[in-house]
Amino acid sequence: MLQAAKDAAAPPVGISVDFDSSIQTPDALDAAAYRLIGTATCQVDQVADRYVCRLTLSANPQKGGALSPNDLKERFLNLVADENLRARVAKKTEGVRNVILALAFGSLAANQNDAG
Repeated sequence: MLQAAKDAAAPPVGISVDFDSSIQTPDALDAAAYRLIGTATCQVDQVADRYVCRLTLSANPQKGGALSPNDLKERFLNLVADENLRARVAKKTEGVRNVILALAFGSLAANQNDAG
């Protein structure tokens, strides 16, 4: 029982990661932080020309096992890279996506007019 009391009083384990604000968007950082819910918390602050992300491991992780601070940093960096790639792909395919949606909704509207 004493061990449980010691574990409950242990300070949270965390690590900081910083990014240059001229090349990193806060949207990708926020999305990556959101994807860590249940594993860790992330506080993003802008300090001068940097975004500082303070990652703190959850006391009771809901997704998988507990991570080490270095594993958490690696996971966060991978998530940020993933969000950056998603943003680039969305930007590059926006025109095609809009055409597909216009054709789909135009076809739907035409079908409803024929039925009515």
